[in-house]
Amino acid sequence: MIQDGLEDILRAAPVVPVVIIEDVASAVPLARALVAGGLPAIEITLRTKAGLEAIRAIAAEVQGAIPGVGTVVAPDHYKQAAKAGARFAVSPGATPTLLDAAADCGIAPLPGIATASEAMVLIERGYRFAKFFPAAAAGGTAFLAALASPLPQLRFCPTGGITPENAPAYLKLPNVVCVGGSWMVKRAAIAAGDWATIEQGARAARALGEGA
Repeated sequence: MIQDGLEDILRAAPVVPVVIIEDVASAVPLARALVAGGLPAIEITLRTKAGLEAIRAIAAEVQGAIPGVGTVVAPDHYKQAAKAGARFAVSPGATPTLLDAAADCGIAPLPGIATASEAMVLIERGYRFAKFFPAAAAGGTAFLAALASPLPQLRFCPTGGITPENAPAYLKLPNVVCVGGSWMVKRAAIAAGDWATIEQGARAARALGEGA
């Protein structure tokens, strides 16, 4: 199956941190802080040149981490990320070219959707999980609640505009498996090497799922 193993990854914690890494040297201590705080599945975006090397370092050195790749927008990104050690791959959308490449990429893909039609395309291809992006701008919890009845086959990881304040409302929806967010991995804290603050933020994010 195209998404084998993905459900366990998404259910590892209620929140998947979405990380932008500028300096590879920060990748390992950052991932250790997130894992210590209870957020093992980590989406490292390809928005910087350090992304792939950061994935490689985390996969090799951080016990308990589940490294993933984010901002996958080209077919080659799948193979590059798989070679680096990524275990899941997140894309903001789902073009036919990307979906074709994902079918044989060697890691679990999590393509993005923002409409019911896009969701139906994924269902036709055998997908059970999708990213909902940009969540807040595309309709938020009301949109996902409306999809739950006609499209129960698909479960979501909403990302984009997710905050500690609105995350619990998403997590309570029956078709939401987790959320993605970056509030616990602020660039200033990463640049300062403030791993204690990041670990504390991860613990607070982990606790958001307790009442869901």
